[in-house]
Amino acid sequence: MSDRVTSGAPPAADPLDLRLAIGAAAGWLAVLACLNGGPERPLVVGLIAAVLGAVALGLARRSRAASAVAVGAFGAALVLLPLAGRIEHARGSPLTVLAGHGTAVTVELTVADDPTVLAAKGPAGAPRVAVRTSADAVLLAGRPTAVDGAVLVLADAAPWRDVLPGQRVRVDGRLQPSLDGGYLSVTLFARAPPQRLGSPPWWQQAAGGVRSALRRAVAGLPDQERGLLPGLVDGDTTNLDPVLANRFRLAGLTHLVAVSGTNCSIVIGAVLLVLRRLRVRPWMRAAAGVVVLVMFVVLARPSPSVLRAALMAGIALVSLATGRPRSAVPGLAAAVLLLLLWDPTLAAQASFAMSALATAALLLIAPGWAAALRRRRVPVGVAESVAVAAAAHVVTAPVIAAISGRVSLVAVPANVLAEPVVAPITVLGFVAAVLAPVWLAPASALAWVAGWPCRWLVAVAERFGGMTGATVPWPGGGTGGLLLLGLLAVLIWVARRAGPRRVLVAAALTALAVFIPVRSVTSGWPPPGWVFAACDVGQGDALALNAGDGAAVVIDAGPDPVPVDRCLRDLGVDRISLLALTHMHLDHVGGLPGVIRGRPVGRIVTGPLADPASGVAILRGAAARVGRPVTVPAVGANLDVGQVHLQVLWPPYPYHGTRSDPNNSSLALRAEVDGVRILLPGDEEIEAQRELRASGADLRADVLKVPHHGSAYFDPDFLAAVHAEVGVISVGLHNDYGHPSPRLLAELARLGVPALRTDRDGDVAIAGRPGELRAVARGVTSSTVGLGAARVRAAPRAASEPGARMAPWPPVPSPSTICPTPCPGWSPSWGTRSCSSSGPSARSPPPPAGPIPR
Repeated sequence: MSDRVTSGAPPAADPLDLRLAIGAAAGWLAVLACLNGGPERPLVVGLIAAVLGAVALGLARRSRAASAVAVGAFGAALVLLPLAGRIEHARGSPLTVLAGHGTAVTVELTVADDPTVLAAKGPAGAPRVAVRTSADAVLLAGRPTAVDGAVLVLADAAPWRDVLPGQRVRVDGRLQPSLDGGYLSVTLFARAPPQRLGSPPWWQQAAGGVRSALRRAVAGLPDQERGLLPGLVDGDTTNLDPVLANRFRLAGLTHLVAVSGTNCSIVIGAVLLVLRRLRVRPWMRAAAGVVVLVMFVVLARPSPSVLRAALMAGIALVSLATGRPRSAVPGLAAAVLLLLLWDPTLAAQASFAMSALATAALLLIAPGWAAALRRRRVPVGVAESVAVAAAAHVVTAPVIAAISGRVSLVAVPANVLAEPVVAPITVLGFVAAVLAPVWLAPASALAWVAGWPCRWLVAVAERFGGMTGATVPWPGGGTGGLLLLGLLAVLIWVARRAGPRRVLVAAALTALAVFIPVRSVTSGWPPPGWVFAACDVGQGDALALNAGDGAAVVIDAGPDPVPVDRCLRDLGVDRISLLALTHMHLDHVGGLPGVIRGRPVGRIVTGPLADPASGVAILRGAAARVGRPVTVPAVGANLDVGQVHLQVLWPPYPYHGTRSDPNNSSLALRAEVDGVRILLPGDEEIEAQRELRASGADLRADVLKVPHHGSAYFDPDFLAAVHAEVGVISVGLHNDYGHPSPRLLAELARLGVPALRTDRDGDVAIAGRPGELRAVARGVTSSTVGLGAARVRAAPRAASEPGARMAPWPPVPSPSTICPTPCPGWSPSWGTRSCSSSGPSARSPPPPAGPIPR
């Protein structure tokens, strides 16, 4: 994350010594090149580097270039030779051998860091986490065998919610080769909750107690600020609104809610400034700084990322305190080498790269840019804020582009506007956190004061992160990062010349003032006259019916608040006239906070089965927030909302004893919007579909929302009875259930019903009138939340012209969606990929139908 502080120091005049920086860069690149192979590569490359360094050292007196080569070669050898030994040791570890065979094991682990929530969901939309741990022992034949090595645990989120770093646990699961660390780590897919062994260390318990006390202190703040303030102080994002977190990401403000050198430096800098004004002796100020640094590390939990942030902050503060920022470059380079020796996998972590690069930008680039702005009569505070934000963004943008495939257009202005309030929020919040465990009343008062600048920060994030086109696509991977680095270098070179600089500034202002608003207006979404939309929310359902004048009827909420909020916002929905939840599975109710966020809700209805309990709890919490009761409508009931007419078709009772009672108990509706009939059967399976068809209900519709994401558990006669012109399948890419089933796709093709799929087509909207329907797909880029105009295309042969005949689509083979082993990687981003493999598979044909229990 970006590690930076605001500096008022003028640009340093002392000479810049980059020799050790060359060694750190060479070591970093060498580790990247050799990390994922066997020990032979780092050993050979390290020996060659050592020999090359010795030769260059002999020539160093004659040539400065030889001196630089010597330092770079020795830097590479310094990190590669120990790495070869570690890889050799790890390759012979029992963990690596067991992972190579995919063995089911019981492992004793020590938790190294807080669990990271993943975008990938488990069965029925359950949240998943990644937990970094170190292995202590593995149980073989019932006997513990001592082992060591890093283990990345992938598990359901709920059992790990209260597990602290430093806690020893015993976990059952299946080992797999590493996802991201070569031989230096393995991956454990947990199959059971962790069994705790003893208690975590006292300092971790103390940190947990302080965090809990701070959450109590901020309880009186509004929802957004209540979740944001702990994140700004100590990185605790437990209660942070996921939609707001995404706005921070799009606005380039994510570093503010992650523990970084920014937080640490602000707190220590404030203490040192006060002590300096009080004329406290330098050694006492230094001692106080060390004490505050230790307190901050304990408060934010002494995890590897926190220790790294404290180290980077310490380097920056020392350099700024001495007034010689360039002299700290060797210290930064030495810190990078030491960290790579301690944990070589840091070389492949984007957070480490951004932390080191942002610190370097603070030391080398920001002071000069700030001085240049001041010479042009820019006020001091504004000059420093712009220089720090611009320098940090320039050096970290290539890394962000490489991992995300996006480039932010608003990061610099967003950071400039956010910068003035970060320091007071952090200082007030830190004092509140220290006081909260012993004296809650003044801590709450300080939190209330800090809540006011938090409101400004929320407004900045909402404004910039909510812009259509706030980021633009860019080639991902190393090639894209290098391409952006080259482009930025050219732009900086151009900006150093007066004439071209004016053109560049004019172009930038035009882009911000014209390009983003124009993209918002000309996105072509939603299509005119839309009546029905299926949102691309991953593996789940989130549907909308146009009730007119910014209102909508929303059926289900998907598994995640972020994509459903994005979809409704892009559709122009600002109020929910009726919210219908077909059943309580998490892939239908997990996104409720995103649906109700900032939107009044008129009425809430649901199906008759209150199961599972996790989904019921989410629904009850959402209903309490909007102040609406939840009702179960009777079969035959009519629900009229604006231009939407809804009829409840099923079920007259909850199902019990079927293959999936919640699915079969789905609330089935038929809607009519502007003359277009839409059948919405939820996740009904064979039993409910057959009974609904046998009940004599009129199932005919122009549009069919295909039941249960295209599951193989369908009744062909039910599909035929609808006589649909087009089918819409709401399904997630790479889901673990095999949805949509090839059998179902073949049946739709046989019936002549073209099908649009959210996993391939993105958001899907139906517009027009009966016989003149237009099916418009926005493109899968829409699933990258709120990131500009995506492709808008008419779906092939979807009756886009009057009188068009619906011709059968050829069956589309369903690609394998089981995660390969090893999985290509994991990331806490907003993707939809899941590497879990539990839950029933829909690939198998359904069992023979038997009696239907009621």
